[in-house]
Amino acid sequence: MKVFHQIAAILMAFLVLFSTSAFAVSMHYCGKTLVDYSFAQQAKSCGMAMEATQTPKETPATCSIQKKGCCTNKKITKQQDDVKNNSKLQLDQQVFVASLVYTYIQLFEVKKTQHIPHRNYSPPLLVYDLLV
Repeated sequence: MKVFHQIAAILMAFLVLFSTSAFAVSMHYCGKTLVDYSFAQQAKSCGMAMEATQTPKETPATCSIQKKGCCTNKKITKQQDDVKNNSKLQLDQQVFVASLVYTYIQLFEVKKTQHIPHRNYSPPLLVYDLLV
């Protein structure tokens, strides 16, 4: 039971950490295959990106047909929740905080006495003394 409380406390701590932080993931796909991903900067290209053969000065203004490349870049961002402006806790947040505090306190509670359920009962009387 104590292991369950420790796991629950760690999971709740990670939930609080990730719910109040922002992060971004940048991914580079070549076709449908993920080639590179990065958490800190732009993902590196595979080197097969289509480059324009004509400069914008050489292309006519009416014709802008270009061959579509096979590579795509995708960026997933999660914005930081503004906790400072939202100082009032809703009911679900209050329940979460109460359960976190209760679980955390239960981790460090020391049981002083061990409960033995059969202490006040005598053993049954033996009718036959069988040797085993």
